[in-house]
Amino acid sequence: MSNMLEIIIKKRDKQNLTHEDIAFWIKELVAQKVPDYQSSALLMAIVLNGLNEQETAWLTHEMMHSGEVVDLSSIEGLTNDKHSTGGVGDKTSLVLAPLVAACGGKVAKMSGRGLGHTGGTIDKLESFPGFSTEISSLEFARLVNENGLAIMGQSKNLVPADKLLYALRDVTGTVPAIPLIASSIMSKKLAAGSDAILLDVKFGDGAFMKDVDQARELAMAMISIGKHANKNTKAILSDMNQPLGFAIGNALEVKEAIATLQGHGPDDLTQLCVEAASLMLVQSNHYDNVELAKQAVLEAISSGAALKKFKTFIEAQGGDAHLVDDISLLPQAKFITPFYASSTGTIQAIKAMPLGLAASLLGAGRLTKDDVIKFGVGFVLKAKVGDNVNQGDVICEIHHDDVLSDDVIQKLNDAIVIVQHDVETPVLIHEICE
Repeated sequence: MSNMLEIIIKKRDKQNLTHEDIAFWIKELVAQKVPDYQSSALLMAIVLNGLNEQETAWLTHEMMHSGEVVDLSSIEGLTNDKHSTGGVGDKTSLVLAPLVAACGGKVAKMSGRGLGHTGGTIDKLESFPGFSTEISSLEFARLVNENGLAIMGQSKNLVPADKLLYALRDVTGTVPAIPLIASSIMSKKLAAGSDAILLDVKFGDGAFMKDVDQARELAMAMISIGKHANKNTKAILSDMNQPLGFAIGNALEVKEAIATLQGHGPDDLTQLCVEAASLMLVQSNHYDNVELAKQAVLEAISSGAALKKFKTFIEAQGGDAHLVDDISLLPQAKFITPFYASSTGTIQAIKAMPLGLAASLLGAGRLTKDDVIKFGVGFVLKAKVGDNVNQGDVICEIHHDDVLSDDVIQKLNDAIVIVQHDVETPVLIHEICE
């Protein structure tokens, strides 16, 4: 029989934990029978001494089963889910889900609200008046069967162990540990019930993982967890040293997602969504290889099938789908202020993190969970890394409801770096891990 002191000492002394040890910890944690100081001590021991693949798989399994596990068995065929590790301007889910559904796939996605620089997927979708993700599991399955996609809000009973552990990790300096990050993400994805999971693991200035090697390590840890759970799991490693696309902010990102589904979105967003959709369709056995899937995805864009699927999705969940055809009806900021290039040269960097923080100052994101999102505010970039600009060119539009603070302008100045020499255009997709 396990006890917490023995478990802490084991990991302190670099020994492997048993399944029984981990199950005991998570069960007692959720029952609130473990003092915070003991869980914190174990978390720090894990940060310092790690968990092996098997320990990480057991931890994920126990976290996943600490609350509700969604049953998607009533959905016909294999279901897909996708997770991004987060970035600035990341609106891929809005494009991906209808793309996959338009090609015959089934996307059953559970999403959360954003806490940070901009809103989460649900916040972006709530730019459509009436749109709701507060749907039952039965309704969720019905919509996926009928339309090929649905997005529901994350259940309060989903993976309660993760909420408890994350709150502790946040205040004890134990967030940056690959096994803890991987088990946190994958416990939620596995509890959401899909058959195949695609992970978009981002790295760079605007991401949690700062370089491609860290991103690969996290991706492989999550893929290993997926394999232990018999789920088809793959990962894309993508660059987040500059924002994805041009738009940052909820309704602004929705407009850009619609443009992408119409076939005239930004090159980087289009590339990532086409690649990810193709992988998802192969994962769920709709196509034998990525090239065939890619042809179908591009056809879904050019024929209008993907945009039509997006409208059906918005309408099915209570949103006003007319706004897809007339984007001027989407929420708009009161003011648009141009931001000018300070010198002539080449854009060397558009640092995603300062831009994200500036967007949150405008009201595009939440600094606390009770903050109210301003749907229309944010930024629209007019150039990307590698582009040549002249002094006085408009390189960004600021969409705002209030008087612009010096802090917002300073963050923009910090974010956009112009140099007097040529700059290589960064590679967006570095590799596919499986």
